[in-house]
Amino acid sequence: MPEVRVGLGFDVHPRAIAPRPLYLGGARFEEVNGLAGHSDGDAVCHALADALLGAAGLGDIGEHFPEDDPKIAGIPGLELLARTVAKVRVRGLVPVSADLTIVAERPAIAPRREEIRRHLAATLGVPPERVSVKATRPEGLGLSGDGAACIALAVLRES
Repeated sequence: MPEVRVGLGFDVHPRAIAPRPLYLGGARFEEVNGLAGHSDGDAVCHALADALLGAAGLGDIGEHFPEDDPKIAGIPGLELLARTVAKVRVRGLVPVSADLTIVAERPAIAPRREEIRRHLAATLGVPPERVSVKATRPEGLGLSGDGAACIALAVLRES
């Protein structure tokens, strides 16, 4: 029976001061300003990458994609996630499923949930029904009141 591994990831980014596109799970949202970050600030892809790295015992996203590396400045979240999946596969592991919760006051995630799900599933190499994307608002409690956060769980198995 193949070994199964589970990893947990979390990422949070404040809203950028300068205008820039907002990406969450690879989906571009036009109605609000983007998130600050060395990359494109896609907290969803970053949290999932951290979950994958954790499940594979490969450390965290900062070790593999440091903020001071000019080669990854502005890198799209889906590309960073794809590079992470490749690192996991080198370890003899493959993604099985993912469960994510996005925390943000805005934008509304529900209208774009399936698009995000499809982007993430394609990047992981799994059917969309193996990726769950949920969202919640912090209801004024301050968590990601002017930004976005994501909690991600990833399941891997030996290939």
